[in-house]
Amino acid sequence: MASEQIQTVQIQTFNDNGAWCWFQDERSLIDPVAQTMLIGSVAASEGPGGQNRSGNIELAVVDLSTGASEIVVLHANLEADDHNDPALWIRPDGRYLAMYTKHKTDNFQRWRISTRPHDATEWGPERTFDWTELTEGRGATYSNLHYLAEEGRLYAFARAVNDDPSILISDDHGETFRYGGKLLTRPKIGYVNGYTRYASNGIDRIDLITTDHHPRDYDNSIYHGYIAAGALHDSAGTVMDAEVLSPAAPSQVELTTLLATGTTLTDSPLTHAWTTDIRQGRGTQAGHLAAVLTARAHDQPENSNYADHRFVYARHDGAAWRVRELAPAGANLLPHEQDYTGLVSIDPYDLDSLYLSAPVDPRDGAALAHHEIFHGRTTDGGATWSWTPVTEDSGADNLRPIVVPGDPTTLAVTWFRGSMTASQHYDCAVVGFLTTRP
Repeated sequence: MASEQIQTVQIQTFNDNGAWCWFQDERSLIDPVAQTMLIGSVAASEGPGGQNRSGNIELAVVDLSTGASEIVVLHANLEADDHNDPALWIRPDGRYLAMYTKHKTDNFQRWRISTRPHDATEWGPERTFDWTELTEGRGATYSNLHYLAEEGRLYAFARAVNDDPSILISDDHGETFRYGGKLLTRPKIGYVNGYTRYASNGIDRIDLITTDHHPRDYDNSIYHGYIAAGALHDSAGTVMDAEVLSPAAPSQVELTTLLATGTTLTDSPLTHAWTTDIRQGRGTQAGHLAAVLTARAHDQPENSNYADHRFVYARHDGAAWRVRELAPAGANLLPHEQDYTGLVSIDPYDLDSLYLSAPVDPRDGAALAHHEIFHGRTTDGGATWSWTPVTEDSGADNLRPIVVPGDPTTLAVTWFRGSMTASQHYDCAVVGFLTTRP
């Protein structure tokens, strides 16, 4: 395990070949019973192991006391694509569930359950749900696992029917799944519908933010709603769909508009927005929500400028949303993906804290040679931020950070570092740090 000293944290390598997309959760989690951290990732042929490892769905099992990791392969050579990253969940009996798909190249939702509680080194056989009849063979993508204890029900959200956000449900802790209906729907424009991020309190509520379509194909706004008591609500609590578990579903435009396209927060209208992260407040922040979005600035005329993206921070204080620009996100990460950025992750135990990846220093706007990780903190609900670099003068990009949930006493942040030329082609290592929270 390689390591290096940056600022006051030790950056460690947890997996020498891996990356992830950002529309699956939880991609990483801590098991406080086992004192381990699980990090899902997908290996690529450009990294160590080459073709023999290409497309492996992998799990780094990290000892919290030492940072040492063991790599467990959930599915060998499935498909080299970061969209196939597994979603993870700890069942009430302590066993782990990992769910993953291909990237629209077949119709199967796949999952495995660990053999023993709090032990990720051995897993039962892979099981599948076949979406073919529901999608007419057009494929499925993404996995998001959210359990509501009051219902005793596990929700698995995927992009499937009509490329809409769709739902599988399990009432036996993931032993079996059945189709639960569509969450949202609308006529498809371009590639897919509704890029959706989810956050659950694990008890009775799942919050979500979503887009209209892909920002490449449509000038998106961002919308918020939540699932509770079997119904879909807007931010104010008005019921938009009384039976969320049904084939019929409302359009996302019926939810609360969080960021309308064309909104000017500082110096430019923001357009072609995308969802980045959402978390619910805990403890003294209970009842609050925080979300991070990305959008293009100065893209006038439309589709002429992808060099100035902005991160936007939205905070709901229990009564209303406050939406403010957070920091510059820089130019598009990949030439053929106009709206990819380094991304931001909100601390699940402190909505005033987040970790950002950008090729621009948020302190002064200076251009950087590579994407670096910065820690941001606010004391006024997101109006102003103080920034501390986590990485500096890196020789490669640091991308897509995750503040890992599961243990409020441990601050664990992971990201991947290296070269990425496409979602299917990258030479990146999974790195990060572990420390005790103040």
